[in-house]
Amino acid sequence: MALVLTTLSMFFAVVPILGFLVLMWWLDRYDREPFWLVGLTFAWGAVGGITTALIGSAIAMLPLNWLLEPDVADAVGTMVVAPLIEEPGKAVVLFALWFSRHFDNTTDGFVYGAATGLGFGMTENFMYFVGVSMTGDVAVWGITVVVRTLYSALMHAAASSVVGAALGFAKFRPWSVRLVAIPAAFGAAMAIHGLWNGLLTIDGLAGTGGALTAVNFLVFPVEFFLLFVILQLCLLDERSTIRRELDDEAAAGRLPAEHVPILASYLRRSGRAWLPRGVDHHAYVRAATTLAFRKHQARRARRAVFYEQDVARLRAQIAALLRVTEL
Repeated sequence: MALVLTTLSMFFAVVPILGFLVLMWWLDRYDREPFWLVGLTFAWGAVGGITTALIGSAIAMLPLNWLLEPDVADAVGTMVVAPLIEEPGKAVVLFALWFSRHFDNTTDGFVYGAATGLGFGMTENFMYFVGVSMTGDVAVWGITVVVRTLYSALMHAAASSVVGAALGFAKFRPWSVRLVAIPAAFGAAMAIHGLWNGLLTIDGLAGTGGALTAVNFLVFPVEFFLLFVILQLCLLDERSTIRRELDDEAAAGRLPAEHVPILASYLRRSGRAWLPRGVDHHAYVRAATTLAFRKHQARRARRAVFYEQDVARLRAQIAALLRVTEL
């Protein structure tokens, strides 16, 4: 039975989390990130983030194990050390991506942050699933799979997405904003992580009969829902940006005015009937959307040369795509 559970552990550690990853990528509906880059971010969480956390936690626990009783040291390690070490470890890749031209805004940060958190959660889940599978207890293994898949892994994704969102929010803003937003985001991520670990740990130590665990199962969905609402607000802001920037393009005669409300609507622009025959639908929608964001970024960037050059390139691309209607 242990061998069967170990095999199933691999499946249930990987497949549901990959499903969450694809869903998160899909939610960024106006300007989806390159999936290969989202995958690399996920891989960092699964390998680099875990390795960083294991090494960092081992070092941090040395003085605690020397100064405290084993049970107390373990509790402090779970409630305090884990959030303090794991959240920066997962976020290393986000700082690297911050300098990428693909990482443009708050929504992108949500996606990349969730990706590294899901990667971390996948590996951590596998380690836990295998550990429990060795006992051969199917019931305990099943409960572990459900709880860690629907709660623990998503907790890691939620916490990291807060950091990613803050980085995206701060990218085109002054240093005064960055110096507040980024540390505050790390504090929020560690609080989400610490609250989850803390309630479970205290429940076990205090013998409250699962009451605090039940509270945990109620509190985290509320946190997750609030983050989802913030993500939707960010997407609405993206829609507004597309509409505003492309209205200017239409006023200048660079694209048809009737295209603007369609390009700003994910559902409407998914169809093809609104485009003249011969226009490459995917290329046109992509170019127009990117143009809107590049114009917005060019006004905020310290070094705007790239964004201004990209605006000119995208305008030329759109003109070439629409020119087929004149032939």
